[in-house]
Amino acid sequence: MKIGELSHRTGVSVRSLRYYEQKCILASERTAGGHREYPEAAVDRVILIQQLLAAGLSGDKIASVLPCMRDHDGGPAETATPWLVDQLEAERSRIDRSIEDLRYTREVLDEVIVTAAG
Repeated sequence: MKIGELSHRTGVSVRSLRYYEQKCILASERTAGGHREYPEAAVDRVILIQQLLAAGLSGDKIASVLPCMRDHDGGPAETATPWLVDQLEAERSRIDRSIEDLRYTREVLDEVIVTAAG
């Protein structure tokens, strides 16, 4: 399928799909005319990428963990699953730290509001 169709079927912009290719997390073949051509499995791959982005992973982190994940067709991962779990748990810890930082920032702001309100 062409890039426009993949964009339409996944709800992901053409620009994002090109970015995914730049990060080597999505692959296409080129037609004789130089147009991108994607296999049907690209739909599932883009959906998985979107899930990983929604989970807070960066494009670079996705590039490192994606080969370790099982395909939607149940195909084996290329790398050991324990490594993947370690990486995802590290990301969760990073997010937890960010949440704690935001909570602290909100508490400080609450104190400033109370002081300003007199």
